[in-house]
Amino acid sequence: MTRLLVVVPSDTAPPARLGDWLRAAGLELDERHLDAGDPLPADLTGHDGLLVLGGPQSSVDPEDVAPELVGVRSLLAAALAGDVPTLAICLGAQLMAQVGGGRVGVGVDGPEVGAALVAKRDAGDRDPLFGPVPLSPDVVQWHHDEIAELPPGATLLASSPRYPHQAFRLGRHAYALQFHVETDPETVRRWAHSDPVGVAATPFDADTVADRAEAVHPDLAEVWAPFAARFADLVRAGAGAPVPVP
Repeated sequence: MTRLLVVVPSDTAPPARLGDWLRAAGLELDERHLDAGDPLPADLTGHDGLLVLGGPQSSVDPEDVAPELVGVRSLLAAALAGDVPTLAICLGAQLMAQVGGGRVGVGVDGPEVGAALVAKRDAGDRDPLFGPVPLSPDVVQWHHDEIAELPPGATLLASSPRYPHQAFRLGRHAYALQFHVETDPETVRRWAHSDPVGVAATPFDADTVADRAEAVHPDLAEVWAPFAARFADLVRAGAGAPVPVP
């Protein structure tokens, strides 16, 4: 079984549907929940790929504020150095940008929260994971920080007018998504009722933000479940395992 290390920095942002999609695509998930005190491995030995999820921590927090992120950065650095198949989401994407030499800071245009669209860039058409993604896919946004500068050599794959660095690739196999694709409606509803600052940056109240996000979840599954399957194929190929024929 091809094995994916899944780093969950906070149980407020679980793998949710993305975990289901990856298991359905044939991956074994080794989940490490940092809230529960699960230890992180020193390196990626015994794993064929890496998934780093989101959380309320800030990627610019110093070590004394967010010591749990030190090991996450180390694993991302190892993945980038070895061009290991990697998917990093929201906080994970910001950490990957930092580790790769980019810059992250507090979002200059305030929090970006709720159901939204992003625009695939031309480079996405030529990318094995992003190629089949529609030009303007639905996503869920929930971030207060922004990826202000991409790492050197990064390929920008998706953008938006408010925050341009929405998805990028480093090397051949490491992908970062500033937005969320993994959520279920219950998770987003919890976020909406626990983040008054984020919700205040929208024209809506918490329930409306959650309702609008719930309405796009079928569209999220239609686009991003196949994306997850393509990422699983990438992990399997890197492990030398056979990739299923559609």
